[in-house]
Amino acid sequence: MLLLSGGLDSTIALSLMKEQNIELEAVHFTSLFCTCGGKEGGCGPARQAADKLNVKLNILAKGDDYLELVKNPKHGRGKNLNICIDCRIYSFKKAKELMEKIGADFIITGEVLNQRPMSQHRQTMLVIEKEAGLEGLVLRPLSALLLDETIPEKSGWINRKDFKNIEGRGRKSQLEYADENGLKDFACPAGGCLLTDPGFSKRLKDLMASKPDFQMSDIALLKYGRHFRLGQNAKLVVGRNETENNILRNFKKDGDFLLELKDFLGPVSLLTGSEAKSYLLVSGAITARYGDVADRESLVNISVFNGSEAGETIQTKPAKESEYNGVLI
Repeated sequence: MLLLSGGLDSTIALSLMKEQNIELEAVHFTSLFCTCGGKEGGCGPARQAADKLNVKLNILAKGDDYLELVKNPKHGRGKNLNICIDCRIYSFKKAKELMEKIGADFIITGEVLNQRPMSQHRQTMLVIEKEAGLEGLVLRPLSALLLDETIPEKSGWINRKDFKNIEGRGRKSQLEYADENGLKDFACPAGGCLLTDPGFSKRLKDLMASKPDFQMSDIALLKYGRHFRLGQNAKLVVGRNETENNILRNFKKDGDFLLELKDFLGPVSLLTGSEAKSYLLVSGAITARYGDVADRESLVNISVFNGSEAGETIQTKPAKESEYNGVLI
């Protein structure tokens, strides 16, 4: 059972294992935090790699149980909000469940020794294996010659001499192998997780502080628009283009407000939270700031949608940047 992201390292690991002529399946994890979708989005790159190398691909979603790890990681966080060690343990446990279900004997990954600062040091790898209940059953073919023999190697199920001794953050060896073997179109050669992104992490920290019981839909909203923390229980999200405007309309729930410029082209804004109504005027001013309003000192009409129809029209001047900089997340 091979963990396949569709990125450079895991695709090479898959290719190396195919050379061993063993029966093999792959598993790909989807997550709201993943940025490895490539042009096809979602699990497209992993499917492409699996199809090219003729391997069955299983898709598993990281659900609400994963969200609980994001809120309270046992092994701490990295530079931003990344929970690499807990994330790896989670993935290994889920892969083990699938491994047992399909009758697989061990796990294979594209991990490279000392490539990532949190989860790919030798001792950390051993901790992850132990907590996932997979001691000796995780094979890492890209760095296998630098690591202790695993049970599959000791048992003669696979041939260790055909594996690699790659170490560190550089990817020259991997790129050379990929070129020699016709492997291309990788989604994210160096990995991609929004929890490592400083901008996204800042928004998530704000969400954690204002709404500790946040749900998946709250995480999804963080990926769109400009975000403004107006009050402990009031946040404004302003669309940056037509696509985001339509997305924000779909995020609206009961109690939320949508704001649109009545007489000019401009963004759709989503105002959420139990205190949202108290911030309609300032939300209108910020919305107008990003509209095609020529006279920045004139009053602008803003349509406010509470239900399916426009409930009221408010008037305000477009906000000045100095007036809202302190609330921009």
